Amino acid sequence: MKKISVVTPLFNEQSNVVELCQRVAEVMKSMPYDYEHLCIDNCSSDDTVSILRNIAASDPHVKVIVNARNFGYIRSSFHALLQADGDAVVLIASDLQDPPEMIREFVQKWEEGFKTVMAVKPVSEESKIMFRLRKFYYKIVTRISEVPLVQNATGSGLFDRAVLNVLRSIQDPYPYFRGLVCEVGFPIATVPFKQPRRVRGVSSQNFYSLYDMAMLGITKHSKVPLRLMTISGFLLAFVSLLIAFGYLMAKLLFWNAFVLGTAPVLIGIFFFGALQMMFLGLLGEYIGAIQTQVRNLPLVVEAERINF
Repeated sequence: MKKISVVTPLFNEQSNVVELCQRVAEVMKSMPYDYEHLCIDNCSSDDTVSILRNIAASDPHVKVIVNARNFGYIRSSFHALLQADGDAVVLIASDLQDPPEMIREFVQKWEEGFKTVMAVKPVSEESKIMFRLRKFYYKIVTRISEVPLVQNATGSGLFDRAVLNVLRSIQDPYPYFRGLVCEVGFPIATVPFKQPRRVRGVSSQNFYSLYDMAMLGITKHSKVPLRLMTISGFLLAFVSLLIAFGYLMAKLLFWNAFVLGTAPVLIGIFFFGALQMMFLGLLGEYIGAIQTQVRNLPLVVEAERINF
């Protein structure tokens, strides 16, 4: 019998964890597979861990990893995926916005031969502004990326053991997972759905975490911003040289009548200063990604394992 591992990262999800485990169990018991439900808790400050202990005590399919501290959603999720030992691994969110019932569709696509299946949300009940910003971001990243990325992917999906073996060999300490599975190269099936609003609890994703994930997607999978910086630098240097030459000729031809004003100087200083700061900031993002890579830290440090 084939085995499917369901992986769920959690952080302060005490209001959702019971329903989550119940719905995952109902879905998996309705299919002819052995399964495990691996929950990784990112050092929650509420009762999530104690609730998971009670669930694991009565259900041997539920396994729990408790992190020593909050290592962030990206690292925690990726670590849990690499600990799963099923023939296929399903990643599903804990907030129930990606319904666990989609697992059936993931598995169906897997049985059709796809090694990677990803959930995509062409429509969503979230804030229209946020949804449009996400859509715009995915279009930008897809356009500049070295490999085509799946637009509007939520992160949930199914990944065959062959995909996980490749990801395990990469040893990336801070991966952009949605891009990484596209880099592997296997054909990707998508499961579209309308994403509902979060019913209970508060999302742990804030502006910083969303920005972090956005910049990770750009710096990990595209060199286009670096090339644009280089090309822009040459173009601006050429324009600056032309302007300087123009002012020199004007002064030589109209020595007494032409007065060099302060306005062009101030405009030039502020414009090029702002441009340099923007380029330095973008360059810093790439340097930060390199620094994370060379430190070679573990994805997470585990404090405890339950039901392993």
